Amino acid sequence: MNSVARSLSNLFRQSVFATEPFNAQLQQTRGIRVQVYNGNLEGALALMQRKMTSSGIERMIKIEQRFHIKNSEKRVLAQKNLQRRLRSQDLARKLKAIMIKKVRNV
Repeated sequence: MNSVARSLSNLFRQSVFATEPFNAQLQQTRGIRVQVYNGNLEGALALMQRKMTSSGIERMIKIEQRFHIKNSEKRVLAQKNLQRRLRSQDLARKLKAIMIKKVRNV
């Protein structure tokens, strides 16, 4: 989360929004709003972090992040998925055989 806060603070330090009209600023600021008092950016970032955690936005951001998966991890995941699929198919075959026996015996 600190990296997000640092990148946001760098974004606001560049004062990109200062050249835009006031209405454009209002349209771009959606979601969580935090006021900076007396130039205390660190305090505002801490408040924003607390608001993000309590509202669940932080969880959504973490879910949406796509991390690089190493090839060895991909192989392990593929092997686990294969085993899961084979077990499921085996169980389906056994259940089908049981159902056929019950239908034929009745």
